[in-house]
Amino acid sequence: MVVMSIGETDPRPLTVEDLERMPDDGRRYELVEGRLDVSPAPTFLHNLIIDRLNFALTKQAPKGFIVVGGVGINFNADRTHHRIPDLTVIPRTARETPYLTRAPLLAVEIVSKSSVFRDHHTKRNEYAKFGVESYWIINPDAEEPGLLELRLEDGQYREESQTFGRQIFKTEHPFPVSLVPYWLLADSDDWVDHIDGSETTDDS
Repeated sequence: MVVMSIGETDPRPLTVEDLERMPDDGRRYELVEGRLDVSPAPTFLHNLIIDRLNFALTKQAPKGFIVVGGVGINFNADRTHHRIPDLTVIPRTARETPYLTRAPLLAVEIVSKSSVFRDHHTKRNEYAKFGVESYWIINPDAEEPGLLELRLEDGQYREESQTFGRQIFKTEHPFPVSLVPYWLLADSDDWVDHIDGSETTDDS
């Protein structure tokens, strides 16, 4: 891939300014210590989950919080470590442009076949080190989607809860949230009414 050769032929670490030269091809271009980390373009189901999750969180968010998808975060002052979570929650006072430089209250990643190790291990370590208080990993299994909630404690993540299918996921971080993983993917117009657990039986 031509893009990957940029880091190989240029001995200096890449920065977010170099990302502006990347092709607009739908792929996600991130930086890890000055090296490119390229992900395939999101699938339809991937974006569907992000849209529905954004809806659910925004609906339940108190004033003073912002829920935003696909925003870049600079992890260091050199701008050589740059990640783009699928979804983030920040306090309104942490709003920045063009990129965030402080840890969001919540980062969410939707797992794909190519991102299993990255989401469960690499980003888990990076987000913990950066100080992201809550990290959700969503498994978009068609029959029983799942949500793993990780909470930062003493600089490392501990598994707070894991919810599947029609079970109701509830948390107090970053604010009180109620969510049913099944409705993130369900092929039904009813998802709007039930995604927050309304009129849903808890199978846990």
